[in-house]
Parts: sequence; C-alpha cells; structure tokens
Amino acid sequence: MQLQTAGLIMTIKKRASREEKEEDGEQGSEFAKLPQECVLHVLSFTTPRDSCRSAVVSKAFLSGASSDALWERFIPSDYAEILSRAVHPVEFSSSKKELYFGLCKPILIDGGKLSFHLERSTGGKCYMVPSRNMWMEWGNVWRHWRRISHSDSRFGEVVELVSVCWLDIAGSINSGLLSKKTWYTAYIVFKLASGAYGLNAPPQKVSVSLGTYSSDRFITLQQDDDDEEEEEDEKGKRKLRDDGWMEIELGDFYNDEGDKGEASIRLSQCEALHFKHGLLIEGLEFRPKI
Repeated sequence: MQLQTAGLIMTIKKRASREEKEEDGEQGSEFAKLPQECVLHVLSFTTPRDSCRSAVVSKAFLSGASSDALWERFIPSDYAEILSRAVHPVEFSSSKKELYFGLCKPILIDGGKLSFHLERSTGGKCYMVPSRNMWMEWGNVWRHWRRISHSDSRFGEVVELVSVCWLDIAGSINSGLLSKKTWYTAYIVFKLASGAYGLNAPPQKVSVSLGTYSSDRFITLQQDDDDEEEEEDEKGKRKLRDDGWMEIELGDFYNDEGDKGEASIRLSQCEALHFKHGLLIEGLEFRPKI
C-alpha cells in the first residue's frame, strides 16, 4: 500500500509539473476509477502546492484537491487557539481551502508580541518576533536606540539604531510554537535609513542555537556600492521582500518535537569599535526551510 501510494504521489507531481491535462486519456481514466477516499489519502501525503497542481491530472483529483477533508489536514490542528489570540478578530469562509489561504496572510497575535502566518507551499507555521521584543545592548538608552512609528511595519513601529560603536542584538522564540519535525530558517527583517553608516565592514557575526545545537556565520547588513547584483541571493546577503523590507538569512535549525526550549538568535559586531547608525529593525522571522 505504501509503495502504491508513493507511486501515485510521484505521478501527480510529474504530471502536474508538466501541466498536462489528460482527463480523457488512458492515465486520466485510471485515476477516475479511484474511490474518493483513496484520492484524499494520496493527496494527504503531498503538499498544499502539489495538491493544487494535481487538479490538472483528472477530474477525480480536481474534486479531491478542493475538499474540506483534505485542506483540514493541511491546517494546523491548533489553528482555532492561535486565532483566538489574534489582536483583531479574524473571519474566514467555512471552506477549509479558503481558511488555509487566509492563514497564509500575516496576523498579529498575543497583543502584538508576535506575527503569525502559514508558509503557502507547505503549510508550515511562520512567526515574526517584533523588534520591540528583542534585546539590544544599550537598548533602553535613547541616544543609542529608539522606538519609532513606521507606516510600513506590520507592528506599527520599529526600533532604530541611533548611534552605537558596539552592535549586539538578540531575539528568541519558543520552539513549541513552531511546526514539529521541520527545518527552520531565521531571518532579520530590516531597512536602512538614509545616511546609514558603519554597518558594512567588518561583517556581523550571527549565532543560531536550539538546545545543544548551535551554528555561526557572518553577514553584512550594509553592502558596499560595488557589490555585484548577482550576489543578492547568496547566504548572508540582503534580499528585497514582497512587503518592501529587506531580509538576510541568519541560519537554520531543526525543530524536532518542539521541546528544546527557545530558538535563539544573536547578531553582534564588537571588534571594530567605530560608530554605526541607521539600522531600522522590523523583527526576526522564523520560516520553514523550503
């Protein structure tokens, strides 16, 4: 049974990727003979993205790919509890598919202490920790850091670096909130103010840890003018997001059962004590690695 299921899943992915519509062909007829329960069983082993693509295979999969029974399996079992913590009431259609895609849009929860959404292609949980809930060395000293309103921020405000020579910031999230058995990537989400300086060299060191696991890498928040455009997507390089902010990949970690405590991030540059200015931090985002 497992081999048959795996074979059907591979067929769905190959045919859907080619976007071949053979509803009346020999293969399409074979799929049409499958009981609906079997179709749902097969689709439940795919991802939300592959389930949507499966609709091009046959009418049997078109029906199954839209069923509430399938999409309920892709939605986190604790979604109602998460929505109960939303800052503003969230209303969705009774359709589980519409609910799923509604949850792919960020919502504020826990009094604005977190932003939550689903990763669209996999259904994994994504969270952003706002900058006001992060730690900064001298973070309470206004001449070094300050909180300011920002119209582009989903939280309504950001933390601005006014002037420091010792850059040291950190943030964390409870691993129990994240999807289990999932690799995660952490990102810093930010902008640079006009006239920002001191953030290009030397690179900043980033440490990512969860339980006994830890990793280090170096990033550059402010690129030099002569950096090549093709390097934008490399690890440690800035990338422009759809929401207008920039992000840099900080590191990966594996969330097994969500019982390892806090997944922690620390970013620092304390060796070269020259002044730094103009960093606007939206927050730290944790997304399933895809």
